[in-house]
Amino acid sequence: MSPEELSQIRKDYSKLHLNEEDVATSPIQQFGNWWNEAAAAEILEMNAMTVATAGIDGMVDARTVLLKAFDDEGFVFFTNYNSAKSEQLTHNAQCCMLFFWKELERQVRINGIAEKISAKESLDYFDSRPEASKLGAWASPQSMVVAGKAFLKETFDYYTERFKHGKIPKPPHWGGYRVKPSRIEFWQGRPSRMHDRILYTQPTPGEWKIERLAP
Repeated sequence: MSPEELSQIRKDYSKLHLNEEDVATSPIQQFGNWWNEAAAAEILEMNAMTVATAGIDGMVDARTVLLKAFDDEGFVFFTNYNSAKSEQLTHNAQCCMLFFWKELERQVRINGIAEKISAKESLDYFDSRPEASKLGAWASPQSMVVAGKAFLKETFDYYTERFKHGKIPKPPHWGGYRVKPSRIEFWQGRPSRMHDRILYTQPTPGEWKIERLAP
């Protein structure tokens, strides 16, 4: 596709609007309101979010993961603690999460600090997962170079046989992170690129400041 053709890909957003007087005083409550509206709109994998991190070398990385819980304490996702993202979060706990719900012409951007959740929280969630997902947590040396697809199948088959007669335990290298937000921006698409952007920041613990950003 040529640059000229790319330049013609345009969409004018006009479905909804976002005003300061209409948003909740807490960004978590506001996120919950938008979450419920996304659920009502039957958005496919509405919990999919991009998580951006930076390593000790300053290289920025991003990938899509699934949100599994949120409350006033933060936003929770699960991963392999030996993965690239975990290594990066060990050196720099600051990260950014991004939701884009195109059906509602909305985006939520969350900046915060990632901390490992408790072993009990990780175990409780692991026990709720489908059996195949549990086996995958054991079988995949996430982010590592492997010999090929056959190696992954052999590893998966090995753990399938190993745990076929009993409960599949949580791997010691698998668990969750909770991102405690310091800044949350809600973006609503508007006509003529005059988008609504409402920013929550936390100048003091427990108190949220609400401001409008220029599009």
